[in-house]
Amino acid sequence: MLDRPVSELSKPRRRLPDQRWQIYPQKPEIAQNLAVLTNISAIVSQLLINRGMETPEQVQAFLDPESLVLPSPLEDFPDLAISLELLQNAIASQTKIAICGDYDADGMTSTALLLRSLRTLGAQVDYAIPSRMHEGYGINKRIVEEFHSEGVGLILTVDNGISAFEPVARARELGLAVIITDHHDLPQKLPPANAILNPKLIAESSPYRGVAGVGVAYILAVSLAQQLGETKGLIQPMLALFTLGTIADLAPLTGVNRRWVKRGLQHLPKSNLPGVRALIQVGGVQARGEGAEEKIPNPQSKIQNPKSLKPEDIGFRLGPRINAIGRIGNPQTVIELLTTDDMGVALELAMQCEQTNASRQLMCEQIEQEAIAFVETEFVASLQQDRVLVVVQPNWHHGVIGIVASRLVERYGVPVFIGTYEDEEHIRGSARGIPEFHVFEALEYCHDLLGKFGGHKAAGGFSLPAENLQMLRSRLIEFANQCLEPHHLKPLLKIDAEVNLNHINQQLYQQLNALHPCGMDNPDPVFWTPNVQVVEQKIVGKGHIKLTIAQTVDNQEYKIKAIAWRWGDYFQLPSRVDIAYKLRENYFNGNTTIELELIGVRLPIQLQQFFASPPIQSSTNFEYNQRHYTCGFYKNGIEAELRIKNSEGKVLAMQPGHIIGLLGTNRQNAKQVDISQPQYDNIIQAALEALSVLSAEL
Repeated sequence: MLDRPVSELSKPRRRLPDQRWQIYPQKPEIAQNLAVLTNISAIVSQLLINRGMETPEQVQAFLDPESLVLPSPLEDFPDLAISLELLQNAIASQTKIAICGDYDADGMTSTALLLRSLRTLGAQVDYAIPSRMHEGYGINKRIVEEFHSEGVGLILTVDNGISAFEPVARARELGLAVIITDHHDLPQKLPPANAILNPKLIAESSPYRGVAGVGVAYILAVSLAQQLGETKGLIQPMLALFTLGTIADLAPLTGVNRRWVKRGLQHLPKSNLPGVRALIQVGGVQARGEGAEEKIPNPQSKIQNPKSLKPEDIGFRLGPRINAIGRIGNPQTVIELLTTDDMGVALELAMQCEQTNASRQLMCEQIEQEAIAFVETEFVASLQQDRVLVVVQPNWHHGVIGIVASRLVERYGVPVFIGTYEDEEHIRGSARGIPEFHVFEALEYCHDLLGKFGGHKAAGGFSLPAENLQMLRSRLIEFANQCLEPHHLKPLLKIDAEVNLNHINQQLYQQLNALHPCGMDNPDPVFWTPNVQVVEQKIVGKGHIKLTIAQTVDNQEYKIKAIAWRWGDYFQLPSRVDIAYKLRENYFNGNTTIELELIGVRLPIQLQQFFASPPIQSSTNFEYNQRHYTCGFYKNGIEAELRIKNSEGKVLAMQPGHIIGLLGTNRQNAKQVDISQPQYDNIIQAALEALSVLSAEL
């Protein structure tokens, strides 16, 4: 028999994604009953059950958000009435109003929304946004002092301010009124503002509970316009900005967010705001079927159908162009873009956003590679013990390290705190979490070591004296070990249902439209298919894998194309895998096809079980195509090896996760063969089936 392991003679395949697959329990009876009562398909019913809806009333409210009876915001936000009074008085007396915004997409769209609406309503209003590089997040004393010197009487914060106790106290000392509009988590001590509008201060059952900063700004602006009887021509422009900001900020698409975003996505393509039209144009909107080259079904590729945008069109195309400016450019560019009424100016500013976004992408790639190299050298061996990653290096651009933090979470499956030196004595950073880890609580746990900090469950920002770095790392490890178990330290993949490839068609895809708009708290449906064959695979673009997947159902083979974004590290994939994926439409030469966007892959369960613990009596005989074979598992090196021998003494040997096997009568004359090819894959499947029967009998 063959003596040395396959891996010594073939190039080993790189690792597979190290994921936790959490497949929702299927409830076919409840799903079928719900389908009959609500006139939807059973698969959509199961998806809704997975999202917490099991009654016809809940399903109706979700599928038709316009049927939701909304309470007046005045009932749910205790300080909304006084906020409206302060604004009405300021407009009537022409008191100067100043907006203090933020430099992310939520903060900039909020600022633009209130600037446009307040100016339209007759207010004397201007704005300021703190410098990301020199001041960091949130209103500060410098801005307050500057507002005071300019004769401002009312400060309005958007997407910030809830943690700004000292700057707000200073504003009140100077005689300025302050309205805080924010959505971030509440500190232990609220600032002494005249009014605070924050969904975290209202009942958890309120449909307004999940709004982002731009949602609070939208509620305030619409309520003010209604009180003044001036809503005509105001609502749709504000709705466009609300939709951009809500999706770009990854706010939950439930409650009023779902209702308003659904409306906004219908109106965005025909928006009369020059800035929005310019962004859509520069972002690559292309009518369905246009263009000669094949379109991969990528949310990052060109927007395909401008008649009805989807959240991913904003999340992957428009949002980054806005965010890039806030990260490495001047936020004033975006504010002017979203408030100008001149299409020429808007197109010029949108092109600036485009160029800045291209620079941001290059910067992200470079810093990500440096961060990975640093982690692999310094921390990867202790990740299971530390359960958190703290990565700080000089000369990184603070504006993009949050994106890199998200990519490191995706890669390593642990919370990530990433920072860079502002100077020799100060560090500023960003944090991203995993589902079982609360970033803001972690920062609070380290409050005595930090300067400024803020955020929410999933993300945050912070600064600290450089001398506290080692203590911060130790404290975060302590916190992580209190709330995380070793099994949490893999990226969590939530999967809705199992589907065979023969059921993937346009009809299924159309049924899923009932769930849109998808986003946070209402994710795109994720399906899985077991034990498929990878027929073809190649690297395309910047490290993406393009594949053809096949599955045999009832003796008929079904094939479908797939793409795996940024999976170059996992190339080549094994010939047999379980796959998890989302469905995407692809348009080419006037034809529409459904393709897969792979987000998870693992060795088939059957194969995992065999190689982890081969049967006690681990060899047997079987027949394939009227020929006799023997097969069995053998220890070779550190891994088990499957060997299949024919009647002529030739042996096919393979190890789990390898696409190359060995074929021959001994190692010395064995040739390497691609076991994903049908002639080898089919016989391997027959051998595994025979061993499976043997295992069941023992």
